Amino acid sequence: MAGDFAKGKISDHPKPLQQGIWLHRQIASLTNSHELTKELRAAFPAQLQRAAPILIDLAFDHMLAKYWDEYHNQSLSQFADHAYTTLEATPHLPQNLLDIIPAMRQQNWLVAYEDQDGLHQAINSVAKRVSKPDIFDGAVDTVIKMDIDIEIAFRTFYPQLMAYSRIWTRQTPSDYL
Repeated sequence: MAGDFAKGKISDHPKPLQQGIWLHRQIASLTNSHELTKELRAAFPAQLQRAAPILIDLAFDHMLAKYWDEYHNQSLSQFADHAYTTLEATPHLPQNLLDIIPAMRQQNWLVAYEDQDGLHQAINSVAKRVSKPDIFDGAVDTVIKMDIDIEIAFRTFYPQLMAYSRIWTRQTPSDYL
């Protein structure tokens, strides 16, 4: 998760976070450049093109939570509790992540993604934190309309992403280990 909040050079961050940040950036790069996500991004209306990559990321998080049991042997609830506990105990996280951890646990964001309301709340929350929230105007309605297309793209793309992630974990540059 620190990868979503860590800015700048990987080497500027604490050693225990560097591999995760590097892996996060590999995943983001593949996601943004993959043909499936490019096609999905192009399907968003013109006024949402700037927000589309963020909306896809949030919608994919929703799909992962919705179908969690197909991808992980631990329940989403157990995983989320462990994730919150780990985040709270991890030193040197980016301050902007530290600031939201209490709300994440209290509102159980990871489990909330399981249903559409949680996704819509996430979209609205992100829109409030960006410098130009108007780029998200109509986003919730659009994501609802595109639900089937998003699910098809996710279910096709995610297994590939899992395979690449296993490879990248073994290929992390030694500087980040």
